[in-house]
Amino acid sequence: MALVWLLLAAIPSLLLLTQNQLFPLLDLQSPLARALYWLTTTGTAPYGVATVLVVLALAYCYMPKALFINLFLAISLSQVLSLSTSHALKSFFKEPRPNLVYLSEQALPDDAQLTPQTFYQLAKPERSQAIAEALTELQTRTSAVKLSPKIHQHWEDEIGYSFPSGHTIFAVTLVLTASYYLLLAGLPLFTSALLVWGLLMGLSRMLLGMHWPQDVLFSTLLAAIISSLSVFVVEKLRPRSKEQPNG
Repeated sequence: MALVWLLLAAIPSLLLLTQNQLFPLLDLQSPLARALYWLTTTGTAPYGVATVLVVLALAYCYMPKALFINLFLAISLSQVLSLSTSHALKSFFKEPRPNLVYLSEQALPDDAQLTPQTFYQLAKPERSQAIAEALTELQTRTSAVKLSPKIHQHWEDEIGYSFPSGHTIFAVTLVLTASYYLLLAGLPLFTSALLVWGLLMGLSRMLLGMHWPQDVLFSTLLAAIISSLSVFVVEKLRPRSKEQPNG
């Protein structure tokens, strides 16, 4: 699990150390941006539930039953902890998203101008409307960031705070928790596929302008703590028998 976590944390760590970020480097109308949008939806409610169910269904097919039960319990516990922790921390830190900071730095007309301070004082429907108005004005400029329709809508929908990244906590918690049991079951290819998905989730959040590198890095660290705690609790409450695979 430590190696998996190091791989997941490497990119945001490098960006933070070099004081760089990935937004707005990517053309958000490109096929790559659209692919990253669809990937990021696998961590967005309600599709994140489907992602967990797919992982559980595949694990059920290839793992010993007793080991699968532990995996199911650990994933269930870790996801409850990650969701509640993410919501609590967002409300505490109140960090604006990169896309909002970007929009606030543009010289827009008064009726479309955004500032992070006033934006988060608005009700959620009003925040979405404010983003829509700013983007409508921005799209008339040749040098401005251009968004595909789906990403445009994503910006209007994701109007909460930035820190930490809920998508990253969800994905990395799932990857680390599942990987522990998948490796015990001798399923390295399944683990590798999950690792790639987790890496791309963090990248997608930064490239789409939804999170800063520190958001993704801290979320990766928090996910490791939650995952380790969940596995520890499950293994203590329901220890595996000697007959089960032990790696």
